[in-house]
Amino acid sequence: MTMSENQRNLESGLLLKKNQNDVNECRVTPVVLFSTFVSVCGSFCYGCAAGYSSVAQTGITTDLGLTVAQYSIFGSIMTFGGMFGAIFSGKVADIMGRKGTMWFAQIFCIFGWLAIAFTNNSILLDVGRLSTGFSVGLFSYVIPVYIAEITPKHVRGAFVFANQLFQSCGLSLYYAIGSFVHWRKLALIGLIPCALQVVCLFFIPESPRLLGKWGREKECKASLQRLRGDDADISEEANTIKETMMLFDQGPKSSVMDLFQRRYAPSVVIGVGLMLLQQFSGSSGIMLYVGSVFDKGGFSSSIGSMILAVIMIPKALLGLILVEKMGRRPLLLASTGGMCFSSLLLSFSFCFRSYGMLDELTPVFTCIGVVGFISSFAVGMGGLPWIIMSEIFPMNVKVSAGTLVTLSNWSFGWIIAFAYNFMLEWNASGTFLIFFSVCGAGIVFVYAMVPETKGRTLEEIQSSLTDFLQ
Repeated sequence: MTMSENQRNLESGLLLKKNQNDVNECRVTPVVLFSTFVSVCGSFCYGCAAGYSSVAQTGITTDLGLTVAQYSIFGSIMTFGGMFGAIFSGKVADIMGRKGTMWFAQIFCIFGWLAIAFTNNSILLDVGRLSTGFSVGLFSYVIPVYIAEITPKHVRGAFVFANQLFQSCGLSLYYAIGSFVHWRKLALIGLIPCALQVVCLFFIPESPRLLGKWGREKECKASLQRLRGDDADISEEANTIKETMMLFDQGPKSSVMDLFQRRYAPSVVIGVGLMLLQQFSGSSGIMLYVGSVFDKGGFSSSIGSMILAVIMIPKALLGLILVEKMGRRPLLLASTGGMCFSSLLLSFSFCFRSYGMLDELTPVFTCIGVVGFISSFAVGMGGLPWIIMSEIFPMNVKVSAGTLVTLSNWSFGWIIAFAYNFMLEWNASGTFLIFFSVCGAGIVFVYAMVPETKGRTLEEIQSSLTDFLQ
């Protein structure tokens, strides 16, 4: 056999191996699908909790005699609990594992729903809501991180976006049934996805990247093999994980202060900036108190909630499909643009109403504005910041960075959730003009700062951002 023939055979072998690896990377196994479904049951719990405060407002305030201020505390204290969950989320997820953290979070979620369902006073009501908030604060970090770490790169964005899809499913369910089901029974219904996740977590693998970080190489490979399929060649992916972990182990252990190093600046600015824009756009207030916005605009809150229940899931599904077709940046820009226009429409609508103009059209504009805002949010800004957060930070600072970004999200969310009803009472038109300005700034920020991460491995993304300022 000649030298050229040997070389051709070697190249053919390498090409065949590369093609086989490409096939393995593109494979989505039943284990990946099931593991993603189990993890996003926690996202469904989040959606139920977010929708609950909107549809249960009339019943709770009537039965327990709460004032507007007391109910604003109840509605916003979930985000306050989320802040505490965020503080511990990264460390808990690293110590207990991704699965263990989800189990741990469900303890607080189940207690929270039971406390709300059986309370006879505002104190236990708030304690239950706070406990539920603590659990979803943990979920908001661990779920997107777990999904990003188990899925192949070509579907990672769509699978992490399932986090937002199932949040929308929870919201949609409660918007649909909230007008017909008593608020105590509604709280008990929230226990169903909790129980489902608690049981199903026994049957999914731990994150192979986390096992690699723990130095449990054999279990890391076993988990990866299970996720990619019994006949898949996982050697290349396993070696990449091993090499990355060895590189991180050679360096010093990370702390929150390490995030302020120059090389991590782009990732921190992008992560925290997106969370600020997500919350200061007014999303938390509209989600938690959408009924009061409809009432303010003269539109029936029960009809408005039913309309939202119908469109929430299709819009989130659209985002799941588009996230890998359009990419992160274009979808974020389109989503923020839609929120910007909807906020401006709501501002003009309430402005005309305050001057006694176009009274007959204000309810229509209110409905279009609210539906447009929530739809635009569900397609992109609702889920994409969490996808990008799970992609841009390397493993050596993921705990500190994830904690910082998640805490930022819940802190900003609490400010908006608590102040929202008071802002509407102050000036509804001015409130949405502020949200319009934030969304406009968001378009500029996304265009200037947010990179496209579609179709790149986590290691490639993190390497490019770390080297950005070098």
